[in-house]
Amino acid sequence: QVDRYLYHMRLSDDVLLDVMTRFQAEMVKGLGRDTNPTATVKMLPSFVRSLPDGSEKGDFLAVDLGGSQFRAHQVKVFDDGKQSSQLESKFYPTPKEVVQGNGVELFDYVADCLIDFIETKNLKHKKLPLGFTFSFPCKQTKLDEGVLLAWTKHFKVRGVQDTDVVTSLRKALQKHKASFDIDLDVLALVNDTVGTMMTCGYDDQRCEIGLIIGTGTNACYMEEMRHIDLVEGDEGRMCINTEWGAFGDDGALDDLRTEFDRELDLGSLHPGKQLFEKMISSLYLGELVRLILLKMTKEGLLFNGKVSTALLTKGKIEMKHVSAMEKYKEGLSNTKEILTELNLFPSEEDCIAVQHVCTIVSFRSANLCAAALAAILTRLRENKKLLRMRTTVGIDGGLYKSHPQYAKRLHKVVRRLVPNCDVRFLLSVSGSGKGAAMVTAVAYRLAAQRKQIDAALAPFLLSLETLREVKNKMRTELEYGLKRETQASASVKMLPTYVCGTPDGTEKGKFLALDLGGTNFRVLLVKIKSGRRRSVQMYNKIFAIPLEIMQGTGEELFDHIVQCIADFLEYMGIKGARLPLGFTFSFPCRQASIDKGTLVGWTKGFKATDCEGEDVVDMLREAIRRRNEFDLDIVAVVNDTVGTMMTCGYEDPNCEIGLIAGTGSNVCYMEDMKNIEIVEGNEGKMCINTEWGGFGDNGCIDNIRTKYDKEVDEGSLNPGKQRYEKMTSGMYLGEIVRQILIDLTKQGLLFRGQISESLTKRGIFETKFLSQIESDRLALLQVRQILQQLGLDSTCDDSIIVKEVCGAVSKRAAQLCGAGLAAIVEKKRENRGVEQLQITVGVDGTLYKLHPHFSRVLRETVKKLAPQCDVTFMLSEDGSGKGAALITAVAKRLHNVGQK
Repeated sequence: QVDRYLYHMRLSDDVLLDVMTRFQAEMVKGLGRDTNPTATVKMLPSFVRSLPDGSEKGDFLAVDLGGSQFRAHQVKVFDDGKQSSQLESKFYPTPKEVVQGNGVELFDYVADCLIDFIETKNLKHKKLPLGFTFSFPCKQTKLDEGVLLAWTKHFKVRGVQDTDVVTSLRKALQKHKASFDIDLDVLALVNDTVGTMMTCGYDDQRCEIGLIIGTGTNACYMEEMRHIDLVEGDEGRMCINTEWGAFGDDGALDDLRTEFDRELDLGSLHPGKQLFEKMISSLYLGELVRLILLKMTKEGLLFNGKVSTALLTKGKIEMKHVSAMEKYKEGLSNTKEILTELNLFPSEEDCIAVQHVCTIVSFRSANLCAAALAAILTRLRENKKLLRMRTTVGIDGGLYKSHPQYAKRLHKVVRRLVPNCDVRFLLSVSGSGKGAAMVTAVAYRLAAQRKQIDAALAPFLLSLETLREVKNKMRTELEYGLKRETQASASVKMLPTYVCGTPDGTEKGKFLALDLGGTNFRVLLVKIKSGRRRSVQMYNKIFAIPLEIMQGTGEELFDHIVQCIADFLEYMGIKGARLPLGFTFSFPCRQASIDKGTLVGWTKGFKATDCEGEDVVDMLREAIRRRNEFDLDIVAVVNDTVGTMMTCGYEDPNCEIGLIAGTGSNVCYMEDMKNIEIVEGNEGKMCINTEWGGFGDNGCIDNIRTKYDKEVDEGSLNPGKQRYEKMTSGMYLGEIVRQILIDLTKQGLLFRGQISESLTKRGIFETKFLSQIESDRLALLQVRQILQQLGLDSTCDDSIIVKEVCGAVSKRAAQLCGAGLAAIVEKKRENRGVEQLQITVGVDGTLYKLHPHFSRVLRETVKKLAPQCDVTFMLSEDGSGKGAALITAVAKRLHNVGQK
């Protein structure tokens, strides 16, 4: 009979899966900026961005308002490696005149209780951080601010709705400050659900959901920031307080609500509000049972149709009665005793029926709760892109704790609805009090950590004034490099390249190009056509240069190069032709003519002996002679930067600057011959290879070098050399990041203070990882995966910090590069004697091409520091290969013109 009567309260798994889907849709609605105003599930950001990591410590106070009693707590958190804490509490009643009076009285009462607690615990002269647990829906804009949206449960205090409750508490405490000599700092406003999650999170770091099933019901969980439209920023996670009690307030659950639910709602303090809560929480389940029993009695199905006063009295049947009646082990004795106390004189059949009603009502509550919780678990799993997820739910509330069957039922249904989630349910110990202290402790830890991180990264933040200084110093060094008397001691070498023209479109023929400048070596055949069908066709082959050859003897290196050329000529079937060749040699060379280049010094990890001070063209010719298989006409030795300029110059005649921002960093530009004192003649122009990587080797930019730069320099192959390059080029940025990460880990700010073996390995942090980590499209989850590939086991917070470090290092690199380039374009403007210069810069290099922000920051910096120059940046296509062939072609053309 009861089953038939309460048929609508029995929910199948299909219905529960449907409820789960509905709740998921409501969550999405609540998170969206445009849809939030009409969402019933408000998805309130809590501004709690981090879970406890075990390093929290100190003394904290917490007050807890929202349940049937008001509580004050002192929480001591010990940093003893055991994650232990100590809680001392005092309970105060919440009289009806306070919880249904006015706001000033309420907060004065809270302040009075807190003062009493402080005096009892003898904490008067300590300044302790205070966490405020306020278990009502609040709209927060920061951790210590929250505007009350609506009262729930049995609270209805006037003049508080739509005001900031933290300000009200501070005002109430301020009144006591002078007379009691008490100084309290309210650091965090916390919802009891969030407090529950944080308390359990301290004991189990997998805990990322908080659940309350008691007088009220609610859930919170850690959501990805990129999904929270209501809060600025995409980095990291934030705890969302779902306020799920209001689910269904828009009619979404009307098909599941029974006549008894409707009757209960009409008689409540807030009709039409918190409809989901009214189907679940202990505050209403006893009343629901009363309404069902009343109707059944009126219809003659119970107690011989005799309606007692107890059945007519609202609130007479409470949750404690329902729980006691469901203790099946006690048989029917509890049920009989309770019903008799209520002046209902039950038969055995009545007792069985009433027990069954209680079971159906509380089982429906557990079912609905499980469906909404399953929706949150599914969302978490999908956010993490996992097929199977292990997680912990921190749980609190009288219904869950004291009802004999509730917990077991809830667990069982959750596991059925989300079989791909392994869920541990962890009971919270004083979640609302200790939890507020935990949130405060985490906020305290994060504030201290933030200070330390800011201090570490402060030297990387360069003001416009500092960048202007760098530009001016670069300009001074450029001039030193061009002057005969200062060139020898200049840190920016300003090497003449003997490239005296850019392409004019008449170049044609077949050319070979060699490209040596990194760990790979290329040989190319380039066919250039002129006239209407102007085109450049290229064929190339890439060869590796083993480390033992990079760091062996010069003879071995050049023999290896010639071996590669022989393979290529054979491969292309052109071994017999004596083709003109351009040799891109991307190391500092002093040139006496276009086909003579003396190596000034190796960079980029090369260390072959007997090369420095030698002519690399001669060394190549010698190696060809030794092999005695073929002959080549070596026309030009070329720097890759010059090649980059020439490639872009072929497309845009306005291109007179070449920039490389990749493994290395360098610039070349067309300088007026009259300014180049170290080369005879004053007519026309010549391309100058600045070799600006050495800028600062004389100490002129020591004021902006950090301790990390110094560590990277000292650990490099060429200490004291190429200092500017070591701050701006891809080869070193990852190493700077690694040094910072080691320092932050030593300070206990990263990776739980544990320096892993991989972090101690030089070169582990390649620049490509910087580009990946800083990509805007990358969620923190993927950042964590990259760090895991590097053997760094990181938390979500670690990932945010690593991303920030990468950002600081690469931004500074782009700004310094921009400051140097601004000096060059300003010099070009003055050379031409114009008010406003229009010029194109040909650019190549992986850092410029692949890093998500480098090119933008570089362009912005040039614009700020050289406002009278309109600079167009043009990406070069294969400057070192195609560029070398074009230089060879231009040199041939100019040579022929000279001969004529």
